[in-house]
Formats: sequence, C-alpha cells, structure tokens
Amino acid sequence: MTVRVTYEHELEELNKDLREMALMVERAIEQTFVAFEDQNYTLAEDVIKGDRLVNDMERSIESRCLSLILRQQPVACDLRQISTALKVVTDLERIGDHASDIAELILRIRSEHAYHIVKHLPAMAQEAQKMVHDAVEAFITQDLEEATKIIHMDDEVDSLFNKVKNDVINLLKSSPDQADQGIDLLMIAKYLERIGDHAVNVCEWTEFSKTGALKHVRIM
Repeated sequence: MTVRVTYEHELEELNKDLREMALMVERAIEQTFVAFEDQNYTLAEDVIKGDRLVNDMERSIESRCLSLILRQQPVACDLRQISTALKVVTDLERIGDHASDIAELILRIRSEHAYHIVKHLPAMAQEAQKMVHDAVEAFITQDLEEATKIIHMDDEVDSLFNKVKNDVINLLKSSPDQADQGIDLLMIAKYLERIGDHAVNVCEWTEFSKTGALKHVRIM
C-alpha cells in the first residue's frame, strides 16, 4: 500500500469518526427536546451522562489527527483538512455541552406546560440540529457551496430566537410569577442559538480547508 493510499484510507476513517461524533450531538439535541415534550426526566439525565462519550470521542479524533500529521507529514490542502478537523471537533464538543446544558434546564423547569408555552422553541431546535448535520457533511465532502447555504440558515435561527424572546415577554406579562421559568426558557433558546453559531464555525472551517481563506481572508 503506497503512502498516499494509506493516507486516504486514514482520512476516510477520520471522516467516519467525525460523522459518528456529529450523530452523537445531533441525537443529544433531539433527545433533549423529546425529554422536554414528554417530561421524560430520565432521558434528560441520559443526555447529561452521554456528554462524557462526546468528550471521549473528541479526544479520540484529536489523537487520530495528531497521529496523521506526525506520521504522514501532510502539506498544503491535506494539512489544512486535518488541522481544521481538530477545530471542527472542538465545535462539536461545545454543541454537546450545550445540549447537556439544555437538559439540565429541563430538569430544573419540570413543568408539563413549559414545552408549549414558548411555541417557537421546537422549530428552533429542529433548525439548529439540521444545521449541525449539514455543516459536518459539508466539511467532510468539502462542499463550499453547501457550507455557504448553511451559514445563511443561521439567520433563521436568529429570527426564531427573537420570536422566543417575544414569547417569553408575553409570558412574563400574563404570568409575572413565572419569571424564573421564563428566564430558563430563554436560556434554552440562547443555547440553541450558540449551537447554530458553532455550526457556522464548522462551515467557515470548510472554507479554510478548501481555499486557505477564513471569512474570505487568505491565511495559507
């Protein structure tokens, strides 16, 4: 097996790991909102416990990337692809953290009505989850056009965040005694907004990996 064939095989294995890690954080987001809707607090606790597996996967991928760099000594676009994979796993780990943060808030809220009070939260969660999935696929396939589309999807997440803020304001006007719950619901939306921001980061790393430019500024 030639050096190049070996490198491409190891890159395929790296991409498999990235897909697996992305799937883990996507499931965490999805399970968090299933737990929220169904008041399944055991599932919310499972999401929190599962964050350790995401952290373990981050370390495993980092080790694989560093091993590839040391053994294969890649240059130019090959080096950019591996070095940006290290950045992508950091963003995925943070997404997993935010899903865990949301699960902790759900455990604190513990209300059968909360899920339906802020009507735009479920749509925001679906949009953020889709952004994560599509962003990682764009990075793996090095699809710059798709990455650009996903960056624009963040505008919809930001718009939904503003709608959630209005939902919470209306809640506080009608039920001032639910101020604590309103703040917790707003924090859930804030974590979802941050998840969208991390998906945008992944898309920007795709641009760097593909072109050597970050936010249209040439770096290498």
